[in-house]
Amino acid sequence: METFGQRLTDAVGKRGPLCVGIDPHPALLTRWGFGDDVAGLERFARTVVDALADRVAVVKPQSAFFERFGSLGIGILESTIRQLRQAGALVLLDVKRGDIGSTMAAYASAYLDPASSLSADAITVSPYLGVGSLQPAFDLAAANGAGVFVLALTSNPEGASVQHAAGSDGRTVAQRVIDEISQLNAGAQPLGNLGLVVGATIGRTGHDLSQVNGPLLAPGLGAQGATPSDLRAVFGESLRNVLPSYSREVLDAGPSVSGLRAAAGRAVDDCRAALE
Repeated sequence: METFGQRLTDAVGKRGPLCVGIDPHPALLTRWGFGDDVAGLERFARTVVDALADRVAVVKPQSAFFERFGSLGIGILESTIRQLRQAGALVLLDVKRGDIGSTMAAYASAYLDPASSLSADAITVSPYLGVGSLQPAFDLAAANGAGVFVLALTSNPEGASVQHAAGSDGRTVAQRVIDEISQLNAGAQPLGNLGLVVGATIGRTGHDLSQVNGPLLAPGLGAQGATPSDLRAVFGESLRNVLPSYSREVLDAGPSVSGLRAAAGRAVDDCRAALE
């Protein structure tokens, strides 16, 4: 079985360094001329699959925007994940789960067990009950060739009060998360299965990402204010492992399939130039 690190490396090599976040919030559905209802969500998901599934390396559905429609929304999410993966895109399901013991194991099973109808290639998780509490997700990901992206340095203004807080050894909370993931990824080739989420808008923070040996998801490009040229300041020597993520910059080109494809193509070109 190929590892997630290998599969991600291959997908980026074939399709370019781009993750597109799929966030069907009410304003976007309205802007596309769709209803803010299950039918509108279904039209949205079908359009995204038609436009991007066969050309973008990674697609990142935000689970909350499907969950808000209850079981029918979850059904559309299941179908969307399945269609995206069948077309060759890797699906990074943005769920940001974090818990302990059997509860964390249940979350892992829901999203990382191939037998689950919600099974994705990778998920996002929160480490604020301790990185060790995420071990059930790490174990199941390794067993199934999947990935886990751990929140480290997020771009929301409230995040710094927790993530930049320093412990008794002088390291910040974020640096401890970074270091623990680095240890778990040590020796993996070409990349570890465990990634970090580091906002593209945060600028230079003094955190050391050089030993992570895993993918670094960089949300915040485009409408949120960051540009591909900002990536070098944030990631420094680790630039080669960055997976840039756009959402509104691409989705605002919809519902035209050709418009979405053109926007994604421009984003890929801009990111490839910045990362090279």
